[in-house]
Amino acid sequence: MPKDNQNITMFQFFEWYTPADHKHWIRLKEQAPILDSLGLSAIWIPPPFKGMSKQDVGYAPYDLWDFGEFDQKGQVPTKYGTKAELQAAIDECHRLGMHVYLDAVLNHKGAADAKETFMAVAVDNNDRMVEIEEPREITAWTKFTFPGRKDKYSDFKWHWFHFSGVDWDDAAKRKAVFKIKGEFKDFAQDVDNENGNFDYLMLSDIDYGHPEVVAETEKWARWVVQDEFGFDGFRIDALKHVSFGFITHLLQYIRNDLQQPEFFCVGEYWKEDLDGIETQPKDGNGHIHLFDVPLHFNFMRAGQQGAKFDMRSIFDNTLVQKCPASAVTFIDNHDTQPYQGLQSWVEPWFKPLAAAIICLRFDGFPCIFYGDFYGIEAKSKDEPHTAIPACQAMLSRILLARKEFAYGPQHDYFDHPNCVGWVRDGDEHHPQGLAVVVSNSDSAGSKWMKAPTGGAGAGAGAGADNNNKNTVWTDMMGYWKDPVTVNNDGWAEFKCHPGSVSIWVPKVKGKHWITVQESGHVAAVGGESSSSPVKNDEHEKEKHQEEDHHQHCHDNNNTSNSRSRSSSVGGDSNSSSSSSIKSGISSSTSVSSLPSSIENPDIHPELPQPLEHGWDHLLEDD
Repeated sequence: MPKDNQNITMFQFFEWYTPADHKHWIRLKEQAPILDSLGLSAIWIPPPFKGMSKQDVGYAPYDLWDFGEFDQKGQVPTKYGTKAELQAAIDECHRLGMHVYLDAVLNHKGAADAKETFMAVAVDNNDRMVEIEEPREITAWTKFTFPGRKDKYSDFKWHWFHFSGVDWDDAAKRKAVFKIKGEFKDFAQDVDNENGNFDYLMLSDIDYGHPEVVAETEKWARWVVQDEFGFDGFRIDALKHVSFGFITHLLQYIRNDLQQPEFFCVGEYWKEDLDGIETQPKDGNGHIHLFDVPLHFNFMRAGQQGAKFDMRSIFDNTLVQKCPASAVTFIDNHDTQPYQGLQSWVEPWFKPLAAAIICLRFDGFPCIFYGDFYGIEAKSKDEPHTAIPACQAMLSRILLARKEFAYGPQHDYFDHPNCVGWVRDGDEHHPQGLAVVVSNSDSAGSKWMKAPTGGAGAGAGAGADNNNKNTVWTDMMGYWKDPVTVNNDGWAEFKCHPGSVSIWVPKVKGKHWITVQESGHVAAVGGESSSSPVKNDEHEKEKHQEEDHHQHCHDNNNTSNSRSRSSSVGGDSNSSSSSSIKSGISSSTSVSSLPSSIENPDIHPELPQPLEHGWDHLLEDD
């Protein structure tokens, strides 16, 4: 599994507009060697089970036991492919030593097979604790029988009493949040208190207070973790809407009863502040990581404000600052990308800075987004979204730096509002270390820092002997062309360009790093069948309806972010080249300034080839 003595890094292997060509699991199998060569240790896959529609991204699940095996909801494969193709991709990841995390959507179910009539009461949408009328009979789609699966794997049938709420009375054709009434039935109390009680999010809300539901979910967990697929962890969708007591119980069941003590879990708890967030239960083996949403919003603000943002505050009120052992750090994801319900896209010029911050520091478990690495596909539809270019060359360089250099004790130089830096000393397995300088200013930045001690050990500090005295260092990004020489006292002035980042590592004799742009855009792997997906235009209307439903459910989160154009952090005319070129994407480009319509809707990001010969192609002769 993940290599000994190597940093761990997660990769989110999908974006919202991943093609519905049933070939995504094939792409994952093909790309696994590339991701492994960059030091990725874990792959987070999209929800792999059958959803409400052919185009379903996975967050409106119908049957958690159908991974693309049965003819249900109009097709056998899911959007991403078949069960057999998924298993082959998982096996390839495991062969390479990478873990695979399942996106577990356990909060709700959709597209039931039949309607049922039962007692329910409408509640105030802004305060779910307040009932706004007397209980009455409603009719809703809550009966799940899965006729296409014919009881394979599980014969469990879902009924209204397995749910706690719905949002549609089919008899009255009325939309509202309805709390289902019955003996011992209520919304879960151990959920986020937004809107009074935020148990209900969308569709048919699952009631984990019902023992039959708990037993069925345990059976499913055994199947996906132990009996069938061998998943190494979960990403829990919509965590703040699910009983935390149940999630703790489920993790204890997996780690203790299934004897999987290292089983990983990270939750999507979408909240900009840390108030009320708890990741560690008071007893038992139920620890859960969380995505560092506050850090993401700090990145967003930093990108929008440019030089006005104080880089010394980049970690203020973040999970990685308050509880680093529980933090999964990220820049963007499928929900924050443009035109999604939680849109809060980090400005392109700031992406390299953010990537260095999450990948090259000691704390946090970084997660890289498919949409940043491969780009985001363009579509033609009523509200076209923008094609976002890939940052794979830039991110590959930073991932290599994490894989090979970002180890050992860390020394911070956060002493200027626009230019910060840090040094990693290296360890016994990776003794080189590195130095990082980040600037959001409109002028070049520099930082006088003690060079890495060459694996001298924890606590080396400024007074320790330094194995790197009088050595020559070079910018691994290839941005700053001139090398830096460490003085006899072990110190050096490390530099970076405006609105940019430089990663300083020991110079290879007679060589220098080419820029990420000069390293080029690599060719596709596996031929047209996997890298140039065929579009399913006839399903666009169905897809839009499903996307609108997802948008509605996230609007329920009451999380909207006004966006403004980023402050320009331009290049210095006296620099060897401008920061806008160095960052890989124009520093003045913002989401709002990208084209609003796409001439060629069939463009799909090309997929890179493995680094079969290490990084030799990134170095050239002086």
